[in-house]
Amino acid sequence: MKKGLLVVLLLAMVLPFAFAAGKQEAPTGASQSEVTEIVYWQYFYETKKDLMDKLIKIFEERNPDIKVTQQTFPYENYNTKVASSVPSGQGPNVINLFYGWLPLYIDSGYLQPLPESVFPNSRIENEFFPLVEAAKFDGKYYALPTAVRSLALFWNKDLFKAAGLDPEVPPTTMDQMVAYAKKIAKQDKNGNYLQTGMTLELRGQMHHVLREVLIRQFGGTPYNADSTKVTYNSQAGYDALKWFTDLETVQKVGVPQYMTDDVTAFSAGKMGMTIDGSFRLGNFNKLKDTLHYGVAELPEMNGVKSNFASFWANGITSTTKGKQLDASIKFLEFLTSDEVMAMWLPAIGELPAKKSLALKDEFKNDPTYGPFIRGLDYAQATKFIDENEQRMVWINAYDEVVLNGMSVQKAVDQAAQKEQAVLDAYYSKTR
Repeated sequence: MKKGLLVVLLLAMVLPFAFAAGKQEAPTGASQSEVTEIVYWQYFYETKKDLMDKLIKIFEERNPDIKVTQQTFPYENYNTKVASSVPSGQGPNVINLFYGWLPLYIDSGYLQPLPESVFPNSRIENEFFPLVEAAKFDGKYYALPTAVRSLALFWNKDLFKAAGLDPEVPPTTMDQMVAYAKKIAKQDKNGNYLQTGMTLELRGQMHHVLREVLIRQFGGTPYNADSTKVTYNSQAGYDALKWFTDLETVQKVGVPQYMTDDVTAFSAGKMGMTIDGSFRLGNFNKLKDTLHYGVAELPEMNGVKSNFASFWANGITSTTKGKQLDASIKFLEFLTSDEVMAMWLPAIGELPAKKSLALKDEFKNDPTYGPFIRGLDYAQATKFIDENEQRMVWINAYDEVVLNGMSVQKAVDQAAQKEQAVLDAYYSKTR
């Protein structure tokens, strides 16, 4: 489906049902003294910044008594900037944050709960994908997404063809994926990779695949029902890490950090398959003249499909009060409207956060977006307490096995112990 047609279809479908926030009658003759100014923060990502500029303009035209100023910061400095600004009231009124940072932001007093009079739990849980419950703490929602993400398999059609594989047929099982990756991977006489078969990048999306996909496909679960206890120190966890470390040590399909990272390697046509989110489509599409790729749902294993979902969400800072709070609530209503979600999908490549929009047949069956949308049906969102620390336990476990010769079981048990300490430290304060 061409991008322009996709936009038209989305807007035609959702505009009649847009939230009242998107249709508010603007007061006439608002003087400069009556204008309430609010500040919106997000990390710098060019396409998101550009779209938000357009959305702010639409919002201000409908609400001339509100002025919204967007400020962006480098991703690596974002949380530091929040920590130094929000407590003093010098930061934003509405802030965009990764859902895995919510416990840190809540514990640090950066956010206030969303007002239930405007965002009742029942409406949120009826309209949004269930994964947004990862933004709910002590019965209250602190943020809501415009869009959500799931993972899919990207494959390089040219490398498939060169390896004697059908360039139009991706693997549907994990075993097939490994077999295809082995045909694509090439090494020189010294064992250095000239091209790899697939990504092994735990610093990217593969730590999510290991946790939420492989462990479940081996018959286990990573956490208990309320995410307070680690449960992957089990045979399923051992099998998952063994399968994953074997990709480098036994199957020899690649190495972590090949060409720095998997995005660079796949973009350069030096990696046969990678696993990433729909947000990566914009990057890859810029290379359409040299990068010929397809998108498919994640391969299944043992008859089990699984996926990981995540999202960036918008919340209201704790120091926002009075007219600024009222204006921030209106802006958040607008950002979570069907209308904005319809604009977000083709512009950013992230999926609508509302089920009724995302699960329409024309989008579920779209060759590009469809695999991500279908993956939401069986995706899990890890309820992170400290996303960075919880990622590092898997990176360290991998390194212990591959670099230091530690047994898989000991590495998994050690990872579980470290992650459980992170969970215990948080939940002991909140219960």
